[in-house]
Amino acid sequence: QVQLRESGGGSAQAGGSLRLGCAASGDTADVECMAWFRQSAGTERERVAAITTRGGHTYYDDSVKGRFTISQPDYRNTVYLQMTSLKPEDTAIYYCAAGDLECGSWHVKYKDWGQGTQVTVAA
Repeated sequence: QVQLRESGGGSAQAGGSLRLGCAASGDTADVECMAWFRQSAGTERERVAAITTRGGHTYYDDSVKGRFTISQPDYRNTVYLQMTSLKPEDTAIYYCAAGDLECGSWHVKYKDWGQGTQVTVAA
């Protein structure tokens, strides 16, 4: 079991920046993918960014490509999501999740999740 704890959420103006952090602890040896998901009111959860822990390959949803950057400077311990040029539509609860396969695999399962952190972007 992996424990994940998000931090860095809050409010920002449109065009501003925020950095989210996810601290991982517990049995992290088999984690192959770290990812950020978000869910806004009345919408389904979507994956916005992911990073493969062994090779560092990154994935981004088209809605955030060029604006958000995922990084893992501390291997399998901490992952960050640097968000810039924020838009009101980025408002959501952001969740950190750990996957058991490479992020690009159709079969990757995210078994461990953080509690989520609220991001609110004002127009």
